[in-house]
Amino acid sequence: MPTAADPARRLPAAERVYTHVKQAVLERRYEGGTLLTEGDLAEAVGVSRTPVREALLRLEAEGLLQLYPKKGALVLPVSAQEIGDVVETRLLVEEHAARKLAPAPPQLIARLEELLDEQRRHAAAGDLAAVSVSDRCFHAEIVRSAGNRILERLYDQLRDRQLRMGVAVMHAHPDRIAKNVAEHAEILEALRTGDAEAAAAAVHQHVGWVRNLVSGESR
Repeated sequence: MPTAADPARRLPAAERVYTHVKQAVLERRYEGGTLLTEGDLAEAVGVSRTPVREALLRLEAEGLLQLYPKKGALVLPVSAQEIGDVVETRLLVEEHAARKLAPAPPQLIARLEELLDEQRRHAAAGDLAAVSVSDRCFHAEIVRSAGNRILERLYDQLRDRQLRMGVAVMHAHPDRIAKNVAEHAEILEALRTGDAEAAAAAVHQHVGWVRNLVSGESR
């Protein structure tokens, strides 16, 4: 349990509830279809029900929950439509960034190698949430380095959805973890050698794979 000196205790109560629930949803500790009650959340975080309601309203506005008066909040599952929309947007942004960057500068190559090593370590430890964070950071670093701030902000808006989807995919398809690492290495090598089309093709294969998942689940 956090102590009074814990930084989390210094946050406003509604912010603590918001952080607790959002992190649990993104990491799939609260699965899609789970009904959360104000009383249970108030007890879990150690607050009254008023800040719980405020936090749940905020999370509903972000599309993570659906509120039902006098019942609670339902954690919304990741839909095939959401996955498809995210994949389509990612392909537009990330293929462009890969083409623009090749050959990538040494500092970007070094950072991507570092993130790839992180992903391997987290995978070996079986920490799927951390694997997903490293995965997302790898792609975000490429987009950021391309230098288009508007595209960077657009991509950043997908951050929470990408994290949640990444954890869901790895739970459903654990074999994808090793494949993701290998595909990241292919993207990295193409950026290192300066082959813009190979980099874009590697991104397309890697990110576009999720479309196969969508097709399989939506049939």
